Amino acid sequence: SDDSQHINKDQAEEAVSSNKKFILHKDEAVPRGEKMELTGNRQGPEEDAHAMETQDNRAHQNNLKQLCRICGVSFKTDCYKRTYPVHGPVDDETLWLLRKKEKTATSWPDLIAKVFKIDVRGDVDTIHPTRFCHNCWSIIHRKFSNTLCEVYFPRNSTMEWQPHSSNCDVCHTTRRGVKRKNQPPSVQRGKRVKTTGERARLNRGVKNQAQINNKNLMKEIVSCKDMHLSTKLLAIDYPVDFIKSISCQICDHILADPVETTCRHLFCRTCILKCIRVMGSYCPSCWYPCFPTDLVTPVKSFLNILDNLSIRCPVKECDEEILHGKYGQHLSSHKEMKDRELYSYINKGGRPRQHLLSLTRRAQKHRLRELKRQVKAFAEKEEGGDIKAVCMTLFLLALRAKNEHKQADELEAIMQGRGSGLHPAVCLAIRINTFLSCSQYHKMYRTVKAVSGRQIFQPLHALRTAEKALLPGYHPFEWKPPLKNVSSNTEVGIIDGLSGLPLSIDDYPVDTIAKRFRYDAALVCALKDMEEEILEGMKAKSLDDYLNGPFTVVVKESCDGMGDVSEKHGSGPAVPEKAVRFSFTVMNISIAHGNESKRIFEEVKPNSELCCKPLCLMLADESDHETLTAILSPLIAER
Repeated sequence: SDDSQHINKDQAEEAVSSNKKFILHKDEAVPRGEKMELTGNRQGPEEDAHAMETQDNRAHQNNLKQLCRICGVSFKTDCYKRTYPVHGPVDDETLWLLRKKEKTATSWPDLIAKVFKIDVRGDVDTIHPTRFCHNCWSIIHRKFSNTLCEVYFPRNSTMEWQPHSSNCDVCHTTRRGVKRKNQPPSVQRGKRVKTTGERARLNRGVKNQAQINNKNLMKEIVSCKDMHLSTKLLAIDYPVDFIKSISCQICDHILADPVETTCRHLFCRTCILKCIRVMGSYCPSCWYPCFPTDLVTPVKSFLNILDNLSIRCPVKECDEEILHGKYGQHLSSHKEMKDRELYSYINKGGRPRQHLLSLTRRAQKHRLRELKRQVKAFAEKEEGGDIKAVCMTLFLLALRAKNEHKQADELEAIMQGRGSGLHPAVCLAIRINTFLSCSQYHKMYRTVKAVSGRQIFQPLHALRTAEKALLPGYHPFEWKPPLKNVSSNTEVGIIDGLSGLPLSIDDYPVDTIAKRFRYDAALVCALKDMEEEILEGMKAKSLDDYLNGPFTVVVKESCDGMGDVSEKHGSGPAVPEKAVRFSFTVMNISIAHGNESKRIFEEVKPNSELCCKPLCLMLADESDHETLTAILSPLIAER
């Protein structure tokens, strides 16, 4: 057993030593320095790939510097190498043009966004070029100037830029665009030229066919055959070039609501808008950039020529020749005739046809049965079956068509379950005290009515009626005993101050220099306005309110210069710059009671403007006594 253990120990030591030798040999076979060299060789290709990628990116950026940001065209095509920065202020020539057109934009990003609809503020230098070409600069100038310019956009759409990749279009196009070396002249040169000419003719035929197909496609898009008039309806045989100038370049019909593009081509408004919506923002004739906001109406002289064209009516059995501008009116007359024929009543003999209102209710129902059926169908389709609302609306429209607005307003107020609103005199006082003009008051009236749904304020015609009622001469009175040289007519409104003839409020001449009221009519009107103060004074003096006089009225007359009124007069006739107002103020009123006179009213503020009653307004200088005497002499005679 001892021998066997000894043998096992020796074998184990040999095995361990052999393992050590193997490991040592293995370590010696691959030294540490060589391990480092192997690791370095593994990192070498990665650095080379990174260097190549950096070089490609630099080459890509250099290629981007040679391309236009907007259209993608190379700057090498311009012999003058004119370029402009995408970011930054505009150049002096463009700035002068913008100031001339009163535009607020002063930087290139704003102009590019307005003309090409491109937002360049978020551009990245590694993806987008930083400059644009002179052709795009000319397009921007063409947008803001009216001069003709043969500049066209080289693409159907703006350029879309992508990050650099292995199959980058920018770098691929640049490599492909390198010139070839000059080839030696070929023997078959003449044959090649002949083949090229034949190919060009074939291509030209293909292009013409493509243009024809494109125009047919646009005609199918607009499909305006039933809306626009054909040039075959022209009553006169005009020259072909003239017919082309008055016809739409899309549908070949006579221009209807014509518009002009920035490239001076004419189209129907509906046709060009449909084409832009479907085919893009370009002119269908020359493919120049065109947006709906660029469309303008042609000059008036061209529109007059278009309206004065003589055309034949396309309606059957109507051979009338009419002007193009009056075609819509003529067509509406055909529709009215058709409607009349639809509702025309044929009297088959017997007694004459009676009026609708003179019939019995049963006969009215029988006569209006067809109309009632149509109104019922319309109400069920549009108004939820409310036949009453439809009929009342028709009645209101009939009243307003005959200018019976007052009755229509009252009926509308009753229909909506509300009162008639404020009294016209109150509305008139509001308009005068707030210094509102007629148009401003009418705007306020419409706004309040639309917002609240109620007619709180009265319309202008009600205010005019109230204004006439409030003028002096509205209150009837009688002088006892009658005055000698004064007319007994009490319906006296505004009078021409020179002639003294009574005229209506709407008929007095504009060029007169004086307007006045008749003295007695103005005095009676002032006393009627003071009726409440007189009754209160009589109660304060313990007098009966049925006493009818005699009253003693003390008035103070005043003739005041109003200063310069030339600007206040507005755009009327030429008048002097000064104005004079003759007025009176009721100072006190007394009444005879028994043997004494009791004062029942006394003006507290006799110099106030509020208690001053105007009698005459004269457009004259207060120092011109002759003119004042001539104007005021009828007034003094009446006093």
